[in-house]
Amino acid sequence: MKKRCYIAGAGEFNDKVLPVENDYIIAADAGYISLTRHGIIPDLIVGDFDSLKKVPNHPNIIRSPIEKDDTDMMLAVKEGIKLGFTEFIINGGLGGRLDQTYANFQILTYLAEKQARGTLVGEDVYVTAIKDGEIEIEPGFAENKIISVFSAGGTATGVTLKGLKYPLDNATLTSDNPIGTSNEFTNETAVISVDSGTLIIIWNTD
Repeated sequence: MKKRCYIAGAGEFNDKVLPVENDYIIAADAGYISLTRHGIIPDLIVGDFDSLKKVPNHPNIIRSPIEKDDTDMMLAVKEGIKLGFTEFIINGGLGGRLDQTYANFQILTYLAEKQARGTLVGEDVYVTAIKDGEIEIEPGFAENKIISVFSAGGTATGVTLKGLKYPLDNATLTSDNPIGTSNEFTNETAVISVDSGTLIIIWNTD
């Protein structure tokens, strides 16, 4: 049984973070090119194919109209949710157009609202979101790297940061004050939690 949903987009693609065994693979429009470049055939292709220019020869395609409410990435994520996945890796959702990148940040908050976890992967950066919950990042994974934590709309209360250079204990973050910018990892496990609200977490990595 497939355990995780891996989505490839048309943006900045990290060639080191490829699907693993038991991943269900979705290509969001031109993300199909990034996958086939590595000899990977997706389980599903979703999109309006305005970027890909033509519809691939594939047995499992969901084609949407060009004029639609959802982005191709959101359509892919919604298909993953329908299939019951709660963990998503989204490679190719950063870089390029700023509006598309911001839209993908909103997709992370959508997943958090659905009690799922999405991670955007770029060339040297990861982005995820948590709602009323906690995430741990093991020491060594991103040692001596920068991590930033933001409130994703409204107010996030009970924010606690442990194992980072600048800890917080039961703090309140708001969406109009970027106080969580440019924290740093240490050699301890980083633990980020929020009692009420949603956090966007961005960290750099090799």
